[in-house]
Amino acid sequence: MNDQAGRRRARRLAIGTVVVLALAGMNGPWLYRFGTEKYHQYQINKPEYKAENGKWQVVEFPEEYRQNTIHAALLRTGKVLLVAGSGNNQDNFDAKKFDSRIWDPVKGTIKKVPTPSDLFCTGHTQLANGNLLIAGGTKRYEKLKGDVTKAGGLMIVHNENPDKPITLPAGTKFTGKENGKTFVSKDSIIVPRAKKNFDKATGKFLGNTPGIYRVYVEAQKSGEKYATGTQDNYRIQGLTGTDARNTYGIAQKLALDKKDFQGIRDSYEFDPVAERYIKVDPMNEARWYPTLTTLSDGKILSVSGLDDIGQLVPGKNEVFDPKTRKWTYLDKTRQFPTYPALFLMQNGKVFYSGSNAGYGPDNVGRDPGIWDVDTNKFTKLPGLSDPKLMETSGTVLLPPAQDEKFMVVGGGGVGESAKSSNKTRIIDLKADNPKFVDGPTLEKGTRYPSSSILPDDTVLVSGGSEDYRGRGDSNIHQARLYHPDTNTFEKVADPLVGRNYHSGSLLLPDGRVMFFGSDSLYSDKANTKPGKFEQRIEIYTPPYLYRDSRPSLSGGPQTIERGDSGTFTSQHASTVRKVRLIRPSASTHVTDVDQRSIALDYKVSGDKITVTVPKNKNLVQSGWYMLFVDDDQGTPSKAQWVKVP
Repeated sequence: MNDQAGRRRARRLAIGTVVVLALAGMNGPWLYRFGTEKYHQYQINKPEYKAENGKWQVVEFPEEYRQNTIHAALLRTGKVLLVAGSGNNQDNFDAKKFDSRIWDPVKGTIKKVPTPSDLFCTGHTQLANGNLLIAGGTKRYEKLKGDVTKAGGLMIVHNENPDKPITLPAGTKFTGKENGKTFVSKDSIIVPRAKKNFDKATGKFLGNTPGIYRVYVEAQKSGEKYATGTQDNYRIQGLTGTDARNTYGIAQKLALDKKDFQGIRDSYEFDPVAERYIKVDPMNEARWYPTLTTLSDGKILSVSGLDDIGQLVPGKNEVFDPKTRKWTYLDKTRQFPTYPALFLMQNGKVFYSGSNAGYGPDNVGRDPGIWDVDTNKFTKLPGLSDPKLMETSGTVLLPPAQDEKFMVVGGGGVGESAKSSNKTRIIDLKADNPKFVDGPTLEKGTRYPSSSILPDDTVLVSGGSEDYRGRGDSNIHQARLYHPDTNTFEKVADPLVGRNYHSGSLLLPDGRVMFFGSDSLYSDKANTKPGKFEQRIEIYTPPYLYRDSRPSLSGGPQTIERGDSGTFTSQHASTVRKVRLIRPSASTHVTDVDQRSIALDYKVSGDKITVTVPKNKNLVQSGWYMLFVDDDQGTPSKAQWVKVP
């Protein structure tokens, strides 16, 4: 009896063992992954690991506050403005659904902000008064060749009357003299009067130069038969008498070709206290993908972009005067590809690193150099490695800004190229003959790398993808700290979220770094499933915040003029080894020309630290800054906000 019971137990045990082994065989990979992930989480959350590598944390907004963030700017209130506009979503654009959010990274609160225009792919920069200047955006989404149903293109309207301009409303019809086909304008325009020309020596009248204006026109009906293949002159319906004789259109072929994005002229200041957009004078040129850069006189330079007919703005650059809130053209033209990386130098000239984010001919305006905006002289700089792989590269002014050294990170081929560079290139603009030299290489060729300056003088370089817009599941889950003093990369914790196109990062006042965006073309390695926009925010906490303590910083003036000093209080004043003034970021498309970290001279007396702001207005541009102090371990304080008037 006992033997039978024992045999039954043995049989049940054997059957159970077989079942367990079978299940383990079926689920082995899952069990392995489960165990590996658990162990990985255990490892990365160990205090000693975080003290060496830092830590990443995903922030997922409640569903009603999520958006496709394209632009982010740190405001002087410590909050972050997150701008989507239509968010690269045609349905949002058609529905005029334009989004912005205000996020408080300390309290975790989120607020929706009414957004007056489609600020998708706008330009932005910090102003001296603490507002954010925003200019440009989207007027029309692109259409690929197979999706274009109505023939269209550029119509150049001429006005030969020197006595008056001609106003043409949207919907004006242009009929070809030879082809007999009619096209309709999409916008209202004012064609300037003709210019009278005289011989300077004799005063003899030489004739008129017609006033011209460009407008996008489209066929009235769909189909290939309404397209044209050659240039023609077009009469304008609705004009009579001398207006009809003096005003006409000229167009090359009007076809079913791909139609690029079109830009808008709209400009706004965002008030961080009222948390609202304030409309200001529009730009003279419509711009989509422009760069805004502060100049020596405090005016804001607006460069490049696609215009209101979807063509690259032909070198017509302009400046915004914060006092009058109006735009004026520069006297001379200079063309760049879209989102060019332009930085104000300490001598008042502008450094162009060659980094850009996309549109424009592959042989126009891509050479790096120094631009004297006043004279329009451009001096090319030699030594750049992988010069054909500069699109979607990132550029950062290495800390401290006084050294005037820049690093260019990664990049890729023009357009949808699969090529990418693993190079970093460094240039010292204070050298007698500046030239690029290679810095440490990246592990992989990297498009769209994000770079953020930290208060301990390191630079966090993270994310990107090997291929265009992450094709082939090529997002790079790696982060490195670059040390300018040793010209080396240090591996740190890997990010949890992949970031490529439409992504960026910025330093927060508590010393952490925020990452946003990513717009993969596909969501699978085989490139068969469409990608989804990455709506999650991710925060990186650097190793320096996992040390025992950080220096305190309080009190002191809220305003310090250039050349003047201010005194702050710190219980750890005796341990302070660095003081840094860091300009808040305004980031998009891995382009952030605002961020810079300025070393301040300082003196310590007891628990007081007296800091002095440098005199150079090109080094210390007017505006609000984060003031950090670092202790002898390289640990930064929380920032105090200081205004340089």
